[in-house]
Amino acid sequence: MHLEQLEIIVEVAKAGSLTAAAQNLHVTLSAVSQSISNLEAELKVTLFTRSRSGAAPTAEGKVIIQKAVEVLDKLQELRDEAGGYSNTQCGELRIATIPGPLFLYLDTILGLKKQYPNIQMEIMEKGTHEIIDDVRHNKIDMGLIILFEPYLEKHAGLIIEPLMEGKVVVCISRKSPLALNTSISPEELKKQPLVLYNDDYLKWYMDQFQERYGDVTILFSTNNKDAIRRATEDGTAVTIGLDYSFRNQPEYLKDEFVVIELNTPVHNSIHLSLVTSKEKKLSNTSKIFINNLRHTLHLL
Repeated sequence: MHLEQLEIIVEVAKAGSLTAAAQNLHVTLSAVSQSISNLEAELKVTLFTRSRSGAAPTAEGKVIIQKAVEVLDKLQELRDEAGGYSNTQCGELRIATIPGPLFLYLDTILGLKKQYPNIQMEIMEKGTHEIIDDVRHNKIDMGLIILFEPYLEKHAGLIIEPLMEGKVVVCISRKSPLALNTSISPEELKKQPLVLYNDDYLKWYMDQFQERYGDVTILFSTNNKDAIRRATEDGTAVTIGLDYSFRNQPEYLKDEFVVIELNTPVHNSIHLSLVTSKEKKLSNTSKIFINNLRHTLHLL
């Protein structure tokens, strides 16, 4: 029996098929199939019922797979314990974040790497749906997302921790007549051409906004912050986003811009949230990062 075999049967149980498990583990389908067959022969028990629709654990298989999960968790504990005796923290940290708020925790990321140079870090920007899927399939250790309505009930197998509450604001040119306002109404916003950051939450928010208040004019959506800044700066358009998206960003701290509140009757709770897997024990590296992240965001 090998640890790789335990990892494979756990992943097949999670993914529901040998093909999906092979893709998630970056191995061949034949390797997955052979590994399961060898383990079943060694244990003298059938672990999965295979069909065209996928692979489902047998009653005996469920018991064995749960034991495999426990073994892998204990192995991670052993690695973490050994790492705790070392003067140099090491390990791997894979984080995915939605585009936009990365700057909020950039100092946390850089500080961790400076403190523990042997930690291998991979930081990527993705959409909310892809981040949740990657956490479920162990492609990343954690994700940072905006938790909003379509995802409120999709928590199966996940741990969601709200880290920071936010609200929708409008960023406009100081040359605009609206610059003297303390807030802007939906009716006033509808009269303004919009440029938007290409983000899952903002797309959903604007769909909800237009259902409630009517159509708006969207000039373009992009991940190019400079294009949004230029269109906003010369007064061609306004942009909206979560308030913390404009904090500590030099391009929006200049005298050319004003950030004001969007005054809507219904204020939905919006949180930047941490998402991790219930099935995977956090490594020491992950715990250090999360504790540092909580401290950083608490000070904002």
